[in-house]
Amino acid sequence: IGPYFVFVQSSIELFVNRLDSVESVLPYEYTAFDFCSETEEKRPSENLGQVLFGERIEPSPYKFKFKKSVTCQKVCTRSYDTNKPSDRAKLDFLKKGMLLNYQHHWIVDNMPVTWCYDVEEGQKFCNPGFPIGCFVTEVGRPKDACVVNSNFNEKDAFYIFNHVDITIHYHIVEHEQLGARLVAAKIEPKSYENPNEDSPDCLGKPKFLKDKHTGVFKISYTYSINFVEDKNIRWASRWDYILESMPHTNIQWFSIMNSLVIVLFLSGMVAMIMLRTLHKDIARYNQMDSVEDAQEEFGWKLVHGDVFRPPKKGMLLSVFLGSGTQIFIMTFVTLFFACLGFLSPANRGALMTCSVVLWVLLGTPAGYVAARLYKSFGGEKWKTNVLLTAFLCPGVVFADFFVMNLILWGEGSSAAMPFGTLVAILALWFCISVPLTFIGAYFGFKKTGIEHPVRTNQIPRQIPEQSFYTKPLPGIIMGGVLPFGCIFIQLFFILNSIWSHQMYYMFGFLFLVFIILVITCSEATILLCYFHLCAEDYHWQWRSFLTSGFTAIYFLIYAIHYFFSKLQITGLASIILYFGYTMIMALIFFLFTGTMGFFACFWFVTKIYSVVKVD
Repeated sequence: IGPYFVFVQSSIELFVNRLDSVESVLPYEYTAFDFCSETEEKRPSENLGQVLFGERIEPSPYKFKFKKSVTCQKVCTRSYDTNKPSDRAKLDFLKKGMLLNYQHHWIVDNMPVTWCYDVEEGQKFCNPGFPIGCFVTEVGRPKDACVVNSNFNEKDAFYIFNHVDITIHYHIVEHEQLGARLVAAKIEPKSYENPNEDSPDCLGKPKFLKDKHTGVFKISYTYSINFVEDKNIRWASRWDYILESMPHTNIQWFSIMNSLVIVLFLSGMVAMIMLRTLHKDIARYNQMDSVEDAQEEFGWKLVHGDVFRPPKKGMLLSVFLGSGTQIFIMTFVTLFFACLGFLSPANRGALMTCSVVLWVLLGTPAGYVAARLYKSFGGEKWKTNVLLTAFLCPGVVFADFFVMNLILWGEGSSAAMPFGTLVAILALWFCISVPLTFIGAYFGFKKTGIEHPVRTNQIPRQIPEQSFYTKPLPGIIMGGVLPFGCIFIQLFFILNSIWSHQMYYMFGFLFLVFIILVITCSEATILLCYFHLCAEDYHWQWRSFLTSGFTAIYFLIYAIHYFFSKLQITGLASIILYFGYTMIMALIFFLFTGTMGFFACFWFVTKIYSVVKVD
């Protein structure tokens, strides 16, 4: 359905999406809970991003005509006999859903149907989902949504929300052809006993199911709908009321200011080193004429004959840098499009689809960067290099993803990817990404290696005894702190949107934080690189990669802290899934931040040694 309802009596379709819970990572399809379902109509097609995120949209039996209000319309009745094992299993699954507070997600005209309720200080919170039901414990304590109604007081009982009051807000379009636009769809879940199933009245006591219930149990599902004209909401800003009830923006500005302070501090430090110390050093080194002076050289000038010595394990480093470049360009372009509004929450799954497609198409830069750097490290095994670039990092991610998918499949969750989609992703990888990586590597190897400003000595220089601070490990651990400090507030919102099913729409802030992260990674690595060179330690390649890459370890620690402090996830499968997906995110983040650090340090080293006169 488009934005218009041209005919006064046009029908409005309500779609249902998968159900999810804050207490479990496993989403389930609507039909898994044995609600009233629509069997005749075809399901709308979903894009790759929706399938990866486990969205399963299907038509529902809730049908309305525009401006035709209905009260207590019966949809269907479900009957369960606990003596039959299949019925008992369905009822147990429904109880499990209520116990874990699984939420419905309904869609009308591509808008989430929201459940708005009052929270503290007279504010309204609009939740883009509503619960199946709720549970009152054996001691009579209501859990989750049972607190909203004082009649939910039966001990050790499940209350089922078997009735919904739907209110559709619309406004009439005057200028164009006569029609109306939907601007909001709101819902209030309720529970009614309805003793007479054929003609329910939606009055009376709430419907509950005792935990130890035996015999036959029937649930009648009903709905009421009414239409309200709303002239204040424009169609273009109809999402605002959902987003406004998520109070984030003040914290965002605080987070940006916090990050900018770190960036200014680092930039000041780097500028000071560049201008004062380096300028002095270079002037002094270039004035030395006599051999006696040259013998008294100290600091970073001493290691000029070793600074471009190829690192150990240069193959692995070049492969990591190729993959990191691919991830950096992908993230930059995705966030840029998201900032322009192409990937808003209204375009379901667009963000994920865009990321995957870009990653597949960016095989060429990955192959090129890996090959070029490997060649300049003096590597000969170019075939191994190309194959590792094409398969190592993507292979690790895919293997992790595949294991997670097997767990989801075993649990019967809707987030388990269909076999066809898995084959499609493998086809994208093998048929598009891998050939593009080969093409990139071909051009990388054809070009001459990167010219270094100074010659490398035959015999490696001995590195003097290092103080505690200039040893590799303390430097690497310190280097990750500052970039992490810039992003951890933003990280909280991103993790919330993934695991607590909140909408994420502040891509402008995210893009800003992304730029700040790149600058911070670069500057922190340059600073530490300079200190190490001054201490006559010339092994900067791996160290620069790991210094900023260590931010990913802090990200991992933060994700573990978030799991224990913010989430109420239960069940072994959910815990394995949480940490499985977190490992994928940490690996991608590690490659991305490490690559930033390496290239910043590479630029810095090339720059400072190119302005020094070397005998």
